[in-house]
Amino acid sequence: MKSLFLKEFQLGVRVGGGALIGVLFFLAVVTVFPFGVGPDLKMLARIGAAVLWIGALLATLLGLDRLFQTDREDGTLDLYLMAGRPMELVVLIKCAAHWCATGLPLVVAAPVLSLFVNLEPVAIGAVTLTLLIGTPALTLIGAIGAGVTVTLRRGGVLLSILVIPLAIPTLIFGVSAATAAVSQVAPFKAPLLFLCAITLMSFVIGPFAAATALRNAGD
Repeated sequence: MKSLFLKEFQLGVRVGGGALIGVLFFLAVVTVFPFGVGPDLKMLARIGAAVLWIGALLATLLGLDRLFQTDREDGTLDLYLMAGRPMELVVLIKCAAHWCATGLPLVVAAPVLSLFVNLEPVAIGAVTLTLLIGTPALTLIGAIGAGVTVTLRRGGVLLSILVIPLAIPTLIFGVSAATAAVSQVAPFKAPLLFLCAITLMSFVIGPFAAATALRNAGD
């Protein structure tokens, strides 16, 4: 398990730029929105949490198409299946390594990028907390799409089409929790607990669904 995690983490960092590409894409998305909205700082502060969450979602999708694709191409996936390894555990370890290589840098960069959208310190803390809780769910949901499209040579577009609708509940509750922490009109705890529940459900459903898709691809 440790060897697999380290191998996947190193590949996630090296292949395609890994964390650097994700953070740069996150930066590009966040910096483009102020130019589109204009110099209205109050407007930016209202939509800032949504901007950061959309940027994190799109940045998470960047490397998901390679999550199982390289293992499929070099035969490693077939070896996992023939050796009788529990594919659910393999998927979970690969998702953990992928999140540490791509998702965690987004969480670390979020406080700095929050300044681009004029968020207050309380909002910055709320957005960072919700991203820390919600981005693992995005990775696990994306693993399902990566498993379904593993046999396609260029399945990145189809993967995005499959994953984005499934990720909408995570996006909704993440933005709702971050916005509630600032506006204080709606309770902060309720959407945060829903976000935690979605992440926990993803830990249960994601590996099993992705493992089933990989077994079908192996057949």
